[in-house]
Amino acid sequence: MAKKRKTTAKKKTGAKKKSGLSQQTYTLSPELQAVVGSKSLTRPQIVKKLWAYIKAHKCQDTKNRRLIVPDKKLSEVIGKKPVDMLKLAGLLSKHIK
Repeated sequence: MAKKRKTTAKKKTGAKKKSGLSQQTYTLSPELQAVVGSKSLTRPQIVKKLWAYIKAHKCQDTKNRRLIVPDKKLSEVIGKKPVDMLKLAGLLSKHIK
């Protein structure tokens, strides 16, 4: 006689829960408002709009794409020197309330 195996169906959980941090809207400094075009955004939206600005205004170094070379408007937010893209989040925190 063959034994019957019980199969247990794994329950799939619904959509992943989003953390509260990504949904919180922040008030932006006037300098950052000039770059992204909004008065308040969530952190992911800020980064998305900032990258759209960087690409539209060709603020990336042509040889080393990781470096962001700020134009006049962007230099008010991140400083006048070229910045590595991974340091953007730290520089943005000064302009987010």
